[in-house]
Amino acid sequence: MTDWKNEKYLILGTARSGRAAVDLLLRLGSRPLAYDRNEPPADRAPEFRAWEEEGARFHFGEPEPRLLDGVDRVVASPGFPRNHAILREADARGIEILSEIELAFRASDCPLVAVTGTNGKSTTTELIGAILAKDGRRVAVAGNIGRALSGVVGPYRDPDLVVVEVSSFQLETIHSFRPRVAVLLNITEDHLDRHGSFEEYARIKARLFENQTSADWAILNYDDPACRALSRNEAPRRAWISRSFYGRIPGVYLRYGEILSTLEGEELVALERDIAIPGPHNRTNALAAVAAAKVLGVPNPVIRETLRTFPGLEHRLERVAIVNGISFINDSKATNVESVAVALQSFDAPIVWIAGGRPKKPNFRDLRDLVSIHVRGLVLIGEARRLIEEAFPELPERCYANSMEQAVLLAYRMARKGDVVLLSPGCTSFDWFRDFEDRGRVFKEAVRALVEKEKHED
Repeated sequence: MTDWKNEKYLILGTARSGRAAVDLLLRLGSRPLAYDRNEPPADRAPEFRAWEEEGARFHFGEPEPRLLDGVDRVVASPGFPRNHAILREADARGIEILSEIELAFRASDCPLVAVTGTNGKSTTTELIGAILAKDGRRVAVAGNIGRALSGVVGPYRDPDLVVVEVSSFQLETIHSFRPRVAVLLNITEDHLDRHGSFEEYARIKARLFENQTSADWAILNYDDPACRALSRNEAPRRAWISRSFYGRIPGVYLRYGEILSTLEGEELVALERDIAIPGPHNRTNALAAVAAAKVLGVPNPVIRETLRTFPGLEHRLERVAIVNGISFINDSKATNVESVAVALQSFDAPIVWIAGGRPKKPNFRDLRDLVSIHVRGLVLIGEARRLIEEAFPELPERCYANSMEQAVLLAYRMARKGDVVLLSPGCTSFDWFRDFEDRGRVFKEAVRALVEKEKHED
């Protein structure tokens, strides 16, 4: 049992997960100290004052070694890399370093379904949550997707179970974190600036399973070579998912338009056409959600109905509007080349592609075949404009835009009736925007402005 009242915690970062950790520790009777380089924005000042009245303390500015004096545990927000000076000092002093999800797990007594992967984890997390909610479970959805895990567990929170999206940054500093059901969708090159190599990134992703026992389930994607390489014979119990392979080993498979489960004998769960969200990648996400639901005992009719009605997520292949026969799609969440590849394969119509932002060491040349098949024209934005342009010298229709509003107008002029204008940047948003959500909202506002403009001109 953790002695919450007498142990001293230092929380690094006061963004979403850091604030949730402060609130959780206060609910547990602790009086944490939280550090951030920047003071909170004015609209959050009352929240911080209320926490101070409850016993929390805050330090803003440069990190100082004295912050660690008397500290028993450090809770590091995902934005603090493992080689940050204050974390190196904590290591030198022998202070345990926890991720926010590790803190939340220690404070929780409800089972967790944890979802990770380079791509698709937000959609899969939400879809699992929707299936469980449709089945009447008191379920909370948390993690990178919205509320931090610390915000939905602990005192004064009582879900039956939590579905949590987990990132590699959070998995770096887990110790006892143990999901009842762990889902790994895929592992492709990403965040190498943080983790150094693909092998290290894959190792960290695989930590999702390291504390599971024979009572738990691991769900892995057979179609992904890196996931398949993690196969092992010992605990936890494994369930495979696949769109292309069908085997008698326990799993959920797509075969001839049918979603089949072999977890307890072969049974028909649903039909492929029941999946409402578009794109081949969402077939994989749906199979993972079905597998999680099946091992948790959800009836097939509930699964089918949820697949039919689940609308997908904002900023993930989100249909914004149709203007004079041209569809505008917001895929702002696509921050790497692999996500763009999925988006380009999700539409039968020719695409005018809006791409760019701050690059994450991407190799856009890997997209050449898909671009030659699917892309009519290219509108380039942000710091990566020249990098992307150089990857596709054979594409005749391409131009630069100096704002999202201009990008939407240029793409509209380039497109023809029946085409798709696709914002799928393949880069982070931090050159022009706060985050991918901000980028997606600005795109949608620009499209809506175009809709109004076209109405008036008609």
